[in-house]
Amino acid sequence: MDHGPRVEERGAGGEPPPLLRDDVPAGDASPVLPLLRAQAEQWRGVPYRLGGNDRRGVDCSAFVQITFQSQLGVNVPRTTDELAREGQRVGRDELQAGDLVFFKTGFRQRHVGIYMGGDRFLHASTSRGVMTSSLNNVYWRRHYWKARRLDLDELPTAVSLSDESR
Repeated sequence: MDHGPRVEERGAGGEPPPLLRDDVPAGDASPVLPLLRAQAEQWRGVPYRLGGNDRRGVDCSAFVQITFQSQLGVNVPRTTDELAREGQRVGRDELQAGDLVFFKTGFRQRHVGIYMGGDRFLHASTSRGVMTSSLNNVYWRRHYWKARRLDLDELPTAVSLSDESR
């Protein structure tokens, strides 16, 4: 569970600064990125609910599980603790779209999101629901713990990475 900032970074006119907006290319040519952007658009604003796993409310680890299953056809564990043991550890300076980013937000509290490139990650925030945030935000930078990369090289053929209908 996170207790992230209540106010997301904003520029003039209330818009996120250009380098933080989701529609600005992150320089990451990953085929996973369009799928993550589609998920962000479909779920944006869905409220946070501890233990929730649908559009009425979702917690951070359920959102990761739903995203990996629905967008990538990959089954991942349900809890943040289990997710934190999956895949390979990756340095913050080596992050790629689709990597899981983890935060220690309290004594025994952990939070997870999905890296999208450009120092942005997609997550279910306790304060604002499903949204993207910057890893460079003071709160997230201070609570950053680690990142893990899951093996996405062999996505099921049922998942089309170029499907424009998403």
